[in-house]
Amino acid sequence: MRLVSLGLTLVMLVFVVRLFQVQAVDAGAFAAKANENRYVPVKLAAERGAITDRGGVALATTVDAYDITADPSLLAPDKTRIDDAPQRAATLLAPILHEDKATLATKLAKSTSRYVLLSRQQTPQVWKKIKDLRKSLDARAAAAPKRVPRPNVLVGIFADKHSKRVYPNHDLASGVLGFVNSEGTGRGGLEARLDKQLAGKDGKLVYAQSGGRRVPTADAQVHPAVPGTDVELTLDRDIQWAAQQAITKQVAKSRADRGYVVVQDTRTGEILALANSPGFDPNDVSKADPGALGNAALSDAYEPGSTSKLMSMAAVLEEGAATPATRVTVPNRLHRGDRLFADDIDHPTWHLTLNGVLAKSSNIGTILAAGQLGKTQRQANQVLYSYLRKFGIGQPTGLGFPGETAGILAKPQDWNTSQQFTIPFGQGLSLNAVQAASVYSTIANGGERIAPSLVRGTIGPDGRYTPAPKPAKTRVVGKKTAATLATMLESVVDDEEGTGAKARIDGYRVGGKTGTSNRVDPRTGRYRGYTASFAGFAPADKPRITVYCAVQNPTQGSYFGGQVCGPIYQQVMAFALKTLQVPPTGAAPPRLPVTFQPGQ
Repeated sequence: MRLVSLGLTLVMLVFVVRLFQVQAVDAGAFAAKANENRYVPVKLAAERGAITDRGGVALATTVDAYDITADPSLLAPDKTRIDDAPQRAATLLAPILHEDKATLATKLAKSTSRYVLLSRQQTPQVWKKIKDLRKSLDARAAAAPKRVPRPNVLVGIFADKHSKRVYPNHDLASGVLGFVNSEGTGRGGLEARLDKQLAGKDGKLVYAQSGGRRVPTADAQVHPAVPGTDVELTLDRDIQWAAQQAITKQVAKSRADRGYVVVQDTRTGEILALANSPGFDPNDVSKADPGALGNAALSDAYEPGSTSKLMSMAAVLEEGAATPATRVTVPNRLHRGDRLFADDIDHPTWHLTLNGVLAKSSNIGTILAAGQLGKTQRQANQVLYSYLRKFGIGQPTGLGFPGETAGILAKPQDWNTSQQFTIPFGQGLSLNAVQAASVYSTIANGGERIAPSLVRGTIGPDGRYTPAPKPAKTRVVGKKTAATLATMLESVVDDEEGTGAKARIDGYRVGGKTGTSNRVDPRTGRYRGYTASFAGFAPADKPRITVYCAVQNPTQGSYFGGQVCGPIYQQVMAFALKTLQVPPTGAAPPRLPVTFQPGQ
């Protein structure tokens, strides 16, 4: 008995020591572990902010979506008493989910699995159809005689609710908007650039559970999610649509590699349209051509050709080296350095004014004019370089867009013999389409450059609207020089000897410039094909809108800028003027002389 008592005492002593350890010594650790198992944290996903155009029209928004899932073990024969329950369920689901019936049946036949994903990101309407069908099967099973069991083959079908990014206009402005990945994180365009603002801040719900179910009477801690910020862009949906339609048709007609159109408000620098072709549908990036992702209007660096002559003319006029009436004798060939330079066509000796050099887009005339910027070629190079920089060439636009190129502009001391004479007419330097448009907006705005902008303002979770910071401004040339250049650009479009006749718009004075440049093939690094372009603004005497178009490597029909991009400019500009209700000025255009008679 004493031995038994001693044994019981020792056992009780062990229990007491263990109880003391659990209740006193390690009480905090065990309580924490119990709470860890008892309380379940659940992430409350923040709703991603919307992206709209300048009028509030949604370009990117977030909606409820459902991943349709299944528990195949519930469709096993011992549960349903039906051998082909997975096949029957697949037959019912396939037309609703638009999935292959055989694939669904294979997934549902995995009777040892507790979870399979049947379809991603379905709409609430799709999930409602499945629920209604399941209720219908339940009702039929309840009404069936007991001797004829009719189990519900959709009993193991469930849905995981989450959010889905939707682009209602499909490929419209896709190069600007970008896209999000399967986790809802921005991976291109403004979705990536503004991801932190758009994403918001996730919240958290902590609740008590027992046996896998929430305890309704227990306390819960809720940290609400903070919705993302809505972003209002400067884009106008309708103008964007017109630009995208026009460039898409021209790229297809010309069998070109790609093309872009930029529409800019000359008074504010705001981009009203930024269209690329080919584009992609951000609703389903998996089907997109990898080469079409991104925004080529900002990421492509190319030699602009004759549209760049406007900057050379601006430097010549601002420096007082010549006037629009200055006479320039243009031979058929010009020997400079180690090369013979030519215009785009063979011609007898032309007797042009400086205005005529621009109107007829003479490379030789531009070389001769730019050579007057300094007493030596080295000095002339330095002066021209300073103006190119002020126009924004060789530096970022200020948009901060992912993948944007600053272009290429070597320092004047590094210009080789050829570049000294090709850069004035747009070869030997490179830029992107937005930089090219900004050059013409600068002249249209009286010689003051306003940095381009894409974001107009934001609306925070509190509903407060915050306008975007005002863009930087730079004085490039004087108002008098800008007005003179605007009049000279009218000669390109309005004069019979000009190269931009296809850009005329009835009732409006139009100023513009054609461009046809040798193109560097990005795959070989050698010149191959052409870049056709056109840039201009309207109304020329009271500018409101700039339109720039470029088409890369047109291989069918003409490759000249006036023929390929002039009609695009005309179509998009006419639509934009009408959309913004810009009235014609009614003033008659001045007629600057294009040619002169020798000896007079």
